[in-house]
Amino acid sequence: MIYLAGYLVRRQADVRSSWKGLFMPLIVLGLMAGLLLSEPDFGATVVLVGAGITMLFLGGVSLWRFLPMVAGVVVIGVVVMTSQAYRLKRLTNFIDPWADQFGAGYQLSQALIAFGRGEWLGVGLGNSVQKQFYLPEAHTDFVFAVLAEELGMVGALLTVALFVLVTLRALYLGLCAERDQQYFSAYVAYGLAILWIGQFLINIGVNVGLLPTKGLTLPFLSYGGSSLVVCCISLALLLRIDWERRNQLGNAEMEFTEEDFAEEEPRHAR
Repeated sequence: MIYLAGYLVRRQADVRSSWKGLFMPLIVLGLMAGLLLSEPDFGATVVLVGAGITMLFLGGVSLWRFLPMVAGVVVIGVVVMTSQAYRLKRLTNFIDPWADQFGAGYQLSQALIAFGRGEWLGVGLGNSVQKQFYLPEAHTDFVFAVLAEELGMVGALLTVALFVLVTLRALYLGLCAERDQQYFSAYVAYGLAILWIGQFLINIGVNVGLLPTKGLTLPFLSYGGSSLVVCCISLALLLRIDWERRNQLGNAEMEFTEEDFAEEEPRHAR
């Protein structure tokens, strides 16, 4: 996201007017996607590519060049999904997990049981039964199902509202930075917000059975070092962007002189 933000600022004219300016970031994005697919991690690939394409659109890519690019990415995604048997199996099993409740549909069926047990107000914090080795990956991929079981529908909806609030604030921060002509900060804020909302939508969709099962963490909630560290770093970047915006650092209209960077005379204590 940081690379794309810098590229959109440096090559803004090329991105908006030529195919070459559009293909160069796609090559880098494709290399990152290839590394993720080799793990394999299809869910993270979808989020990364989706965030990158959205950033290019926000960077000013014309619609008549943006739509063919999206169509090509969708075709590649379909080919990747159908190239592996286990991915096809996931695509078909999430439609009716009860058809193979103790086999391929086990995770989703146990997640739906967790939602059902939670009802309106939940069974109480820490009183989940499904996390006692009934629901696989209850601390990572299906942590939202456990949260809904313990806090109920009310707690789950409040959690969704908090995620929406954080994402909207990140997008608003990017809009404010763009208005102040701090374009690099604006694109970084947009990219981080899209990464969060992409992971959030996919994880929640998997938990409630709207999307095929994917191993994608829930930002700020799923257990694990790498996911939580990256989310905290992203939040720190947004806080820095907001600080710079409030202090007018990086504004295109700001002019600095040598006096602004003059070193203070050292003071020696006696």
